[in-house]
Amino acid sequence: QVQLVESGGGLVQAGGSLRLSCAASGRTFSNYGMGWFRQAPGKEREHVASISWSGGNTYYADSVKGRFTISRDSLKNTVYLQMNSLKPEDTAVYYCAADRLRLRISAPGAADFGSWGQGTQVTVSS
Repeated sequence: QVQLVESGGGLVQAGGSLRLSCAASGRTFSNYGMGWFRQAPGKEREHVASISWSGGNTYYADSVKGRFTISRDSLKNTVYLQMNSLKPEDTAVYYCAADRLRLRISAPGAADFGSWGQGTQVTVSS
């Protein structure tokens, strides 16, 4: 079982930037794809971005494409989400997630994740 701990959330003005981190432990991090989701009050959870185990394949939701970047550092067992040009509509709790399947070639899709962190709040003020 993998444990995931997010950090880096906070309050930022519109147009600003934040970098979220997710530290993983409990299994071989480098063998699994990772992803970020978010959930705003009253809304369904949204798959924001994901990255394959190799880092060679990524996925971004249309709502964040060109503004967010997902990356991973296997030496540090950490996945990051760099968020630039933030908008008030980006306000949500952001969750890190790990793929169920080892060594999946593609970036995992929304239904492929089996482990979740506790989340970190991101609030963007207008």
